[in-house]
Amino acid sequence: MRVLALDYGRARTGVAVSDPTGTIARPVGVVKGADVASIVELIREHGVERVVVGLPLTLRGEVGKQAREAQSFMDRLASASGVEIVPFDERFTTNLAEQMASASADEDARAAAHLLASYLTWANAKA
Repeated sequence: MRVLALDYGRARTGVAVSDPTGTIARPVGVVKGADVASIVELIREHGVERVVVGLPLTLRGEVGKQAREAQSFMDRLASASGVEIVPFDERFTTNLAEQMASASADEDARAAAHLLASYLTWANAKA
């Protein structure tokens, strides 16, 4: 199953996609803001069956203002895309992306790839 991951942000949303087997994550790029129409286009283009959206919980694991904003975005995306939307704890993904600087991918896209890799590891361990 191909999975798309989004490192949601009001100004920029990082995008990553898995391979068809759902085991390898790669950064795709960045969508300006929370442009649902552009993300739906990426979902269709990549044949995605599930979208994982980073849920920015507080360090204590609580739902704060940013997490509520991300949940609202997920609701809009679910309505527009018709695919399964899964929230996934994104704490520390941006920090990991900053530590692994790469000229080939934007920091937000790398954060989305870290998020997706973590999700895929978790999901495959459950299977």
